[in-house]
Amino acid sequence: MKKRALLSVSNKQGLTNFAKQLHELDYELVSTGGTKRVIEEAGIPVRSISEITEFPEIMDGRVKTLHPSVHGGLLAKRSNGEHMNQIEELGIQPIDLVAVNLYPFKETIAKEDVTEAEAIENIDIGGPTMLRAAAKSFEDVAVVVDPTDYNEVIEGLKSENLSYEVRRKLAAKVFRHTANYDAMIAEYFTTLTEEAYPETYSVTYEKVQSLRYGENPHQSASFYKKANYEGASLANAEQLNGKELSYNNIQDANAALEVVLEFNQPAAVAVKHMNPCGVGVGDTLYDAYVKAYEGDPVSIFGGIVALNREVDADTAAKLKEIFLEIIIAPSFSQEALDLLTKKKNLRLLTVDMKKPEAQTHKLTSVGGGLLVQDTDEGSLDDVELEVATDREPSEQELHDLKLGWKVVKHVKSNAIVVAKGDRTLGVGAGQMNRVGAAKIALEQSGGKAEGSIMASDAFFPMPDTVEAAAEAGVKAIIQPGGSKRDQDSIDACNKHGVAMVFTRMRHFKH
Repeated sequence: MKKRALLSVSNKQGLTNFAKQLHELDYELVSTGGTKRVIEEAGIPVRSISEITEFPEIMDGRVKTLHPSVHGGLLAKRSNGEHMNQIEELGIQPIDLVAVNLYPFKETIAKEDVTEAEAIENIDIGGPTMLRAAAKSFEDVAVVVDPTDYNEVIEGLKSENLSYEVRRKLAAKVFRHTANYDAMIAEYFTTLTEEAYPETYSVTYEKVQSLRYGENPHQSASFYKKANYEGASLANAEQLNGKELSYNNIQDANAALEVVLEFNQPAAVAVKHMNPCGVGVGDTLYDAYVKAYEGDPVSIFGGIVALNREVDADTAAKLKEIFLEIIIAPSFSQEALDLLTKKKNLRLLTVDMKKPEAQTHKLTSVGGGLLVQDTDEGSLDDVELEVATDREPSEQELHDLKLGWKVVKHVKSNAIVVAKGDRTLGVGAGQMNRVGAAKIALEQSGGKAEGSIMASDAFFPMPDTVEAAAEAGVKAIIQPGGSKRDQDSIDACNKHGVAMVFTRMRHFKH
């Protein structure tokens, strides 16, 4: 008896060559719908699934392979005499190979204005069922879900009946594929029903690339992307120049991207170890970058710069003056590319700077678990600033306070930012106490802190931070407020003539 192969694929890549080689290996081919037509048009003998089941496709193809003649042929264990006797008595022939890929659900829901009805019609039922049945029986059934595996399967069949290890590897790929498929469907319906935190949380990501190593050389790592994610993302970036991105590069570049997305006017953000070290805004991108550079000309060396306008020749020439790991921008002029690509290792990335419309979740792994929360989309547009001191901030101080608040949101807690005139002067990040963060930010500011503002990600429970700020020349402070000892800080501000506003919004970033 000939061996039997069942082929039913939505992705026709490599199909006719695969079918031809299976035919030459003396496999009987069985197929459905469009797959069968493609094989027939190539002049390769193929039987309809309806001939095998002796039952027509019904309900516009919704039911065609869900039949004992198919699943009995897949699930019968060849080593189990009782199984084999049963299918022989019922006239069911074993199926030895299955090549199936699924209705394009991901592509369907990615279309603009897709309807719920369209999405539902592109949920495959028979395909995953066949794949899972074949994968469960991988010892006896070769199962292929990815056209890139066709050659390996054919070569294996030519030399031997595929090894156990190869069959198990193919089965594992199938179960990952169906799990990914089901997770996308689950997420789609969960979004429709507006369940933010369901009883189980399924996520699925697709591999972008293997990385040389993780945070350290002894750690392995890979980079994955969320299917159909739209908006600014390193996973959707195009690399125009330079070495392959590392794990730490991606982390830092993402941090820079998140900060620069806060600004509508031309902005430049320099990041080192996931904290902004210099941020500037200006009438031109060149002006913005100069301000960011001057914010901390030491830390920016070897850092990552994100820009929210096309990089022109003048800005490129300025960027080229120092060693940078990565430059991120929506685009680069040809003149800018000609200048920057002279540095062979400098990574140049273009990223769509469109912020995602829908609020997304932030995922953080912990030992044996996962923390899930909304992304921090909070901004001053969502709050009414409350002046807590006798003196109100001037118009220029208020302008600078808003810049400081946008930046401090992205600095590791405890976080303090000192800023003045559309640029940061100092950033204190990740300290165990707030006055320590303030001292670092003020020290970085040097003698430039006179007339500056200070932004804090959380409230001041003690007046010591205010005292340090006032001594350095800070004239206005923005902080969430909400401490039982707010009055101590207010009194200290009033004593020194410092204006202070409360946001009633905290920006912890751990």
